[in-house]
Amino acid sequence: MEGRHLVPNPDLLAAALAHAARGWHVFPLRPDDKRPAFPDHTADDCTGRDPRCRTGHTGWEQRATTNPDRIRRAWSHRPYGIGIACGPSGLVVVDLDVPKHPDDTPPSEWAGACNGWDVFATLAARHGTPVDPFDGLGPDMPPRTGIDATYTVTTASGGTHLYYRHPPAGPALRNTTGDRGGLGWKVDTRAHGGYVVAAGSTAAGHPYTVTLDCEPAPLPAWLAGLLAPVPRPARRPVAVSLPVDRHGRYVAAAIRRQVAHLTAATDGQRNHALFTSAVALGQLAAGGALTEDDVTAVLEPPALSIGLRHGEIARTIASGLRVGARNPRTLTNLGRAA
Repeated sequence: MEGRHLVPNPDLLAAALAHAARGWHVFPLRPDDKRPAFPDHTADDCTGRDPRCRTGHTGWEQRATTNPDRIRRAWSHRPYGIGIACGPSGLVVVDLDVPKHPDDTPPSEWAGACNGWDVFATLAARHGTPVDPFDGLGPDMPPRTGIDATYTVTTASGGTHLYYRHPPAGPALRNTTGDRGGLGWKVDTRAHGGYVVAAGSTAAGHPYTVTLDCEPAPLPAWLAGLLAPVPRPARRPVAVSLPVDRHGRYVAAAIRRQVAHLTAATDGQRNHALFTSAVALGQLAAGGALTEDDVTAVLEPPALSIGLRHGEIARTIASGLRVGARNPRTLTNLGRAA
């Protein structure tokens, strides 16, 4: 089995090139798997030895590409699966899943629903665009009632991916998960910060196949409205007490530098910018110049202001603090570092 996995597959190369030709940014997944092949480490475990991580951890979203030469080099080496980074590709993908086992039943709000299609159809009907819940359940039944036909993929588990174009204006949409702040039971979405397994790939021996091959339709307005980040009230800057001496001035300047770095981050780079800022200030916290609570207090407001969500912010700051703690910067060496 392992020997077969090491043999390049020309069909996967062709599929990766075809997706890139549509303007979709692709990256390698582990063969017959949903997980990214690169990087082979998490942000927490990043040591900088990977050439692409020398200036900070570089994840799969930053590595995704439409460059045919890079794609040929990767997929000529191994039969990698194909991931599509939704944010850089300008996509919002609605993932309509199916139950995994007999006890996987809907909560009371969605009583009677059998799968994500049923929930999606209910949501569409509530917003004046009814969808036949039986549409899309087979390879010859793409959704056509009430919404525009769009590029559609049947997943390895028998679910459905509906590809839509991200709205050209408005906030960057991010991932949502089922009933945990998402659209509903068995309905996930992937946008900025998320990826999907592309058609042509397999997972555990089961294929991802194109059900309807057309251009992605614009994201329906009602869906865009449901997925838009909830506006948060303006927050007053949080003051962090610092000693009035050269060390305090140095730390204050470091905070201003990292806040400016974070607020200047461009689309697709914001979570990475938050991580690198948390690492930098985490080094100071590990050296005793700040507390970890101080780091959260100064980074959370600007992170919210650029569209990151509370849960994502908390996880990323915690990761940055752990990495920064490995290389503490103490008060005694701040002057020399300056």
